[in-house]
Amino acid sequence: MFHSVYSLRYWPASLLVVLFSLKSLDLRAQLFHQDSLQIIARQFAFTEGPAVDKTGNIYFTDQPNNKIWKYSTKGQLSLFKDAAGRANGLYVNHRGELLACADEKNEIWSISKEGNVTVLLKAVDGKKLNGPNDLWADKKGGIYFTDPFYLRDYWTRKKPEIAGQKVYYLLPEKGKKPIVVADDLTKPNGIVGSPDGRYLYVADIERNKTYRYAIAPDGKLSEQTALIDQGSDGMTLDNQGNIYLTGKGVFIYSPTGLLIGHIEVNEPWTSNVCFGGKDRTDLFITASTAIYRIPMRTRGVN
Repeated sequence: MFHSVYSLRYWPASLLVVLFSLKSLDLRAQLFHQDSLQIIARQFAFTEGPAVDKTGNIYFTDQPNNKIWKYSTKGQLSLFKDAAGRANGLYVNHRGELLACADEKNEIWSISKEGNVTVLLKAVDGKKLNGPNDLWADKKGGIYFTDPFYLRDYWTRKKPEIAGQKVYYLLPEKGKKPIVVADDLTKPNGIVGSPDGRYLYVADIERNKTYRYAIAPDGKLSEQTALIDQGSDGMTLDNQGNIYLTGKGVFIYSPTGLLIGHIEVNEPWTSNVCFGGKDRTDLFITASTAIYRIPMRTRGVN
């Protein structure tokens, strides 16, 4: 009798939960099919930093082996750059230059299509950065990057020279000192901006949070919002405003922070994601020793 009364009393709320779950599954079905996940190659030590150029080609790093690889829209895998500065996160800016968090000497690089390197930043006030990890460039040419401290076995130093783990903005004007735009995070990692330049998303992997900031005309950030109760190694956005986070597979969140999908990747760790291909409808996933691709029913914007 108690069970029947309890069930009747809470039936509307239970129905809402069921409908909510069905809606989430429906959204997932609209975005991708799990069975469509394809492995491109498994010949690396640890893959990271996928980035797409204007024609849809993908660049990604094999950090332990100090290489940057290219996967073309024709399905060809080739070595783009050896001795790649232990590059981690990558991003192709509006000029077609490949930007890299060169972790070997804690620098920010710009790499031409021919593989020539220009060091954009090597220190702040004479001190080495902790270790630039991920970056995103705005349409003005400015670069946002995260600077967490992960001790590397190829470094001679054993502790950071700069106190705190921050987010910086490197202004587009040459010779300008980078400004700290967020110093209230524990270990910022993944970063991406909206295509209209209004918002910046930053994952704090230690707090297990992803924040959204408003971007001011001068590049500074304000209005920090804890949008998602999950951190991330790398991230990207699609043209619906959905946010893609990584870790154990790929988690897809709506613009309001609702989990609407999860791509299962049978690897110890999924490090990063980006959209690529001619139509930007394939999601490329770097995960441990491999790189994957999955067709999506949405498009990338970065």
